[in-house]
Amino acid sequence: MKYIVLLCCLLPLCLSAQQNGPRRFRLPKQLPEVSGLYLQSPDSLWWHNDSGAPPTLFCTDARGRLLDSLRLPARNQDWEDLTADDRGNFYIGDFGNNSNARRDLQIYIYHPGRRQLDSIQFVWPDQQAFPPPKAQRNFDAEGFFWFRDSLHIFSKDHYRYGHSLTKHYILPAQPGRQSVLLRDSLQLPKRVVTAAAISPDGQTVALLSYTFRKVLGFIPWSAATIFYFRDFEGSHFLKGKRYKRRAPSFLLATQFESLDFLDNRQVYIASERTLHIRQKAKRAKLRKRHFKD
Repeated sequence: MKYIVLLCCLLPLCLSAQQNGPRRFRLPKQLPEVSGLYLQSPDSLWWHNDSGAPPTLFCTDARGRLLDSLRLPARNQDWEDLTADDRGNFYIGDFGNNSNARRDLQIYIYHPGRRQLDSIQFVWPDQQAFPPPKAQRNFDAEGFFWFRDSLHIFSKDHYRYGHSLTKHYILPAQPGRQSVLLRDSLQLPKRVVTAAAISPDGQTVALLSYTFRKVLGFIPWSAATIFYFRDFEGSHFLKGKRYKRRAPSFLLATQFESLDFLDNRQVYIASERTLHIRQKAKRAKLRKRHFKD
């Protein structure tokens, strides 16, 4: 009888693990520099690589097995993040700007139903020089998401010369040249933002960030932190209550580049391949005590 009771206790846990997939998994070889992630469903994850790679979206299941690929008639100058609206349209952020010198920032819009590709062109409203002085190079971006007919982009400060500042920009999710609004900014100590996502219920915004240094002057070391914001008003996300969770760590330095919500409290994060570590994804839970329900 006691074995039956034990089995009954373990069965829900096994079913839950099966439904969500493994807590960590490798990504296929086609994604060595994984940079963007969008969860279409718990077992349908869309990804892309960053600058210089073919303009292709890849779909995997929750175990990292390749299901599909979609090559777009576009250019991957520096794709940095991926999101979708409530009608199933994909948005690909071609706004990577390490040199802070780009004048051709854009976001591709792919309509799967019509197999049509549009784009949004924009410039940063507060950038005057291309590039600006090193200490002012805060016009790179690697994270964004769609929310209520708008796109919300979060800048990545220059790691060596910046001040750990991320800026929140908003622009309409409509094709053509669009004006951009600078909404808020926030310093995240010694962290640069590499991905952004909003929970399915619209109540939590998460920013993936990392830091890097060399221990003893030659051993590369990195750590990632998920900052998440709740109890904000409207789209003033950075003015909400801020919490943080250390991301699951890797033994050696790597770059954490991708993030999206599995449900209202769980996220997937992914890192690109390095010399010693293969590209991987991991599932992490945000802290339960920060959620009223």
